[in-house]
Amino acid sequence: MIRFHLSTSSTQTVPELEEAFANWEGERRSLMARKISDFGLAITGSRVEKMVDQLYAELGAKGLAFRPPVYLSDQWGCPDGTPLIGVPFYLADPRLAHIEDDLALGVESDDDAMRYMRHEAGHAFNYAYRLYDRADWRQTFGPYSRPYRDRYRADPFSHDFVRHILGWYAQKHPDEDFAESFAVWLTPDSDWRNAYADWPALAKLEYVERVMSDVGEELPATVEPTEDDLPVSAMSYTVEEHYRDTEDTIPIRDRRVFDGDLRNLFALAAEAPDGQPAADFIASHRREIVARISYWTGESSHVVRQFIDFLRERADSLGLRVRGLEASTLIELTAFGTAVIMNFRHTNVIDGTEGDEE
Repeated sequence: MIRFHLSTSSTQTVPELEEAFANWEGERRSLMARKISDFGLAITGSRVEKMVDQLYAELGAKGLAFRPPVYLSDQWGCPDGTPLIGVPFYLADPRLAHIEDDLALGVESDDDAMRYMRHEAGHAFNYAYRLYDRADWRQTFGPYSRPYRDRYRADPFSHDFVRHILGWYAQKHPDEDFAESFAVWLTPDSDWRNAYADWPALAKLEYVERVMSDVGEELPATVEPTEDDLPVSAMSYTVEEHYRDTEDTIPIRDRRVFDGDLRNLFALAAEAPDGQPAADFIASHRREIVARISYWTGESSHVVRQFIDFLRERADSLGLRVRGLEASTLIELTAFGTAVIMNFRHTNVIDGTEGDEE
C-alpha cells in the first residue's frame, strides 16, 4: 500500500488516515485500469522537465551543442541505437510515481534520476556521432559488436572501469562502459581526475573529454521518437498490464532449496517460542531489504522482491521465528539475499538447478 507519510499530515487522526487510505485505494484501482496512452502525460510542467533542464545545462557547461531529445516511455533507455532518451512515464505524474513506489518498493530520487539521465545521454552521444565506429573508441572500450547480456559477471575490484550506476554497470558491455564514463565526466564537480588517479579507467575519462571537445558545437541529425520507440502515446495498454508484463519470474524449481539457510537465520518455534514469526519479520523489513539488495547488486527490484517474498512464504510454512537481536538478523538476512542474487546475476541460476545460460 502507499506510504501516507509521503502525502498526508502527521497531525491527521486515525479516521482521517483510514479515509485517505480508502480514497487512495479507490483511485489506485481506477488508475491501474486506465491505458497509459490515455493519461495525456507530458514532460512540460512535470518533475521530468526539471531533470531535462538540468541535463541540458550540464551539457552546455561542457561546451556541447547537442541536446538529446527526451521523451516519456516505459523505462530508461536509448531505443535501438537511436540518439533519444527515454524516461519512465510514472515520473511525470505523482500518482503513478506512488504506484511505482508501491509495486517496485522504490522510486527514483532526484539524484538517482540524474545519474540515469547522464548515463542515457552518454548513449545518445555515442549513437548520434557513431563514436563506436571509431578505431580509437574500440581500442579504448572494446568492440561494440560484443554480445549484450542482461546478466554479466563483474569484478568488483577492477580499476579498469568507472563507478557510477551500482552493480558495476560499466562492466556489462563496451557501450555501457562508454555511457558510464561519459556520465562521470559530465557530473558537475565530480573531480574525476583525482577520483580515478592511477586507475586505468582514467584513460577512458580522458578519452571522453578529448572526443567531446572534438564534436563540441557539431550538431548531428535530429530525430524524433516513433511508435517503435514506444512513446507514451503508443502505450495503449493499462498500468496494470505494464507491471504484469514487465515482471520477471525467478526460476526456482525446488522450493525447499533455501530451507536449511532459513533455519540457520531463524529458529524453530520450540527454540524461540516468544520470538516474532520470521514471516512477519521479513514482511516488516521487506522494503528495506529489497532496496538494499537491489541497490548493491544492480538487480531489478521486481526480481529481488519476488525472492524475498519467496523466503517469507517458506519461513511461514516452516513456522520459523526470530531469535537474538533484530538488527543482527536483518544484517544476516540481507547479506544472504545479496549473495544469492549476485550468484543469480552471474549464472542465471538461483536454486542450484540447471538454468537457461546466457
